[in-house]
Amino acid sequence: MDKFMQAAIDEAKLGLAEGGIPIGSVLVHDGIIIGRGHNRRVQTGSPTLHGEMDALENAGRQPARVYRQSVIYTTLSPCSMCTGAILLYGIPKVVIGENHSFMGEEELLKSKGVDIQLVNSAECKQMMNEFITNKPDLWNEDIGE
Repeated sequence: MDKFMQAAIDEAKLGLAEGGIPIGSVLVHDGIIIGRGHNRRVQTGSPTLHGEMDALENAGRQPARVYRQSVIYTTLSPCSMCTGAILLYGIPKVVIGENHSFMGEEELLKSKGVDIQLVNSAECKQMMNEFITNKPDLWNEDIGE
């Protein structure tokens, strides 16, 4: 397993341990994690604190060139909101743990020239499947159903 995807998985596990939704993300620039985060909607009561948004927030204010040279790793396919942030900051590559549980806006990202790499991680799939089975109401709240 790629060390950066593993870091995103570790973030997802941390979110689950906190009682939240197990989705994690890291932002990598020049081979260094500059921001890491996990879905913290439950923990903070925030409607927007998804894994990717948390990683971006924790990376802090960066020059535009840093985003344009970065890769974002996420355990689950990015939703519309997170896709918008990826496009807004010009992040050129997204590495996705899995998209079986939820298919985000991968086609939109591709149409805008973003390089998508799907890992198809069994660990990511299992983590999400167990969560969705055990907490369907919380999952449906997060994805807007």
